[in-house]
Amino acid sequence: MSDTAFDIVFARQGGWIPRVVRQGAELKLMLGAGADANREPRTFTFSISAAHLAVIREDLARHLLLWSAVLPLCDVAGTRGRLDENAALALLDPVLLGAPADVDELFQRIPWDRSRLIAHGADTGLLERGQVCAAMHAATETPNGTRAQEYDAERRRAERGTVLGPLDAAILRYAGQYLHGATVPRRMSDAVDPALLPQVMRVITTAEQACAGMRIGRDPRRGQRATDRRDWQRMETAVEAAVRRAHPELVDDAVRTVGFLMCSEAADRSRNAPVEDDGETVGHRADSGGSASKTALSFTDDQGVEKKWRRDSTRSASAQFWDFVGDRSAADNEVFTIEDEERGEGIQLHFYADSIARITTLREGDGRSDPEYRVEYSLVDGMSGYRKLVNAFLRGGCAALEQHGPWMSDVADFERARRRRHSR
Repeated sequence: MSDTAFDIVFARQGGWIPRVVRQGAELKLMLGAGADANREPRTFTFSISAAHLAVIREDLARHLLLWSAVLPLCDVAGTRGRLDENAALALLDPVLLGAPADVDELFQRIPWDRSRLIAHGADTGLLERGQVCAAMHAATETPNGTRAQEYDAERRRAERGTVLGPLDAAILRYAGQYLHGATVPRRMSDAVDPALLPQVMRVITTAEQACAGMRIGRDPRRGQRATDRRDWQRMETAVEAAVRRAHPELVDDAVRTVGFLMCSEAADRSRNAPVEDDGETVGHRADSGGSASKTALSFTDDQGVEKKWRRDSTRSASAQFWDFVGDRSAADNEVFTIEDEERGEGIQLHFYADSIARITTLREGDGRSDPEYRVEYSLVDGMSGYRKLVNAFLRGGCAALEQHGPWMSDVADFERARRRRHSR
């Protein structure tokens, strides 16, 4: 319906509350609900009478009840379907003109939008007892969306059997998790009752002490801004255990929220920090005998892309290598190699198998024969294990990896070891 096709007869101040319009000689109720396939708001209309308009003008509660009853019909229409006008028309007399007891009985039989009424001030206790007319005695034109969201959040917790105490609720509000537990947590002191804030801060202090010195590193295997899941799990476990010991009265939702806050903050610090050098001196790589590598290293991935690191680089070899991994790693690209051609050594990281190979050139090819290599395999314990092995190789070559074994040259033995670990 275009803006010039109708005249507005009656509209309230509540924004989305349905308005009454006149199209030609016909009165219609117009409401916006849902979105079309292009995510543009949909508008629905259906005819009403002068008697219906009179009630809508004078009785905010009945107006809102009608809106609540019609919205499920709009949901059924979806992104492109037509409103079931017969069903909408059938709601007009019972909702607008019926006795309160009859309206209450009707709402026991039809679907209706509870949150819409709660946002406009409905008494939640009376709604739950089925007294929808009485529940609207203090209805307001201006909605309070947060009130409806809080009610929905409380119902979801109740369905899981979770009852929050005052301190539990204050902790969820402090972390911004009261309404939606999946949102990124943040510290919101102003959202907490001042009388409860000191207790909340004691819980937060317990959590901060439990994870002091812990960090959540990056995991470039999953992208430039991904963080290490194992680090997250370790910090989460430490924080939750400490909070449960110190504050046994807290429910699981509150304890998990504190752990989520600590881990999210640590992960953000890691994502926003410069790519770390893992303790390696930029531009220097000492071997096990204390001498320095002379020229360059070569990084390659499983798709043949190569990147060089040279001694005069402004970034360390480890930082540049993990940056390369973060840019290139994908589900079909999980093998990365570091090669020191001058020393005739290299390592190959197999992210798909949590393993690594160290490769040493035993004899160079001379045109009459192929080069000869020694290849040895070892299992790797997560991202921290990969970082440790890469750093050891960058400092001292393959010899520096010896202490990080065991190393297996027999592929069959290695595969058996890998399957044994995977089956645990």
